[in-house]
Amino acid sequence: MNCAHLELLLIRKMPYGKYKGCVIADLPGNYLNWYARVGFPSGELGQLLALMQELDHNGLSCLLDPLRNR
Repeated sequence: MNCAHLELLLIRKMPYGKYKGCVIADLPGNYLNWYARVGFPSGELGQLLALMQELDHNGLSCLLDPLRNR
């Protein structure tokens, strides 16, 4: 994990699906867990979704708060 990826979680939006247009950091945990079960997409999007799922699952979403407040 690097700081650039954390910042991208607050910028990148979901390009498709039920939550199209939603910032990755704001995706609900059950949606992220669904991806963890069925498999994350390839590429940067999949990496970001996996990172957000890991943060959410371990209760570390608060790590993004200082970045949100900038």
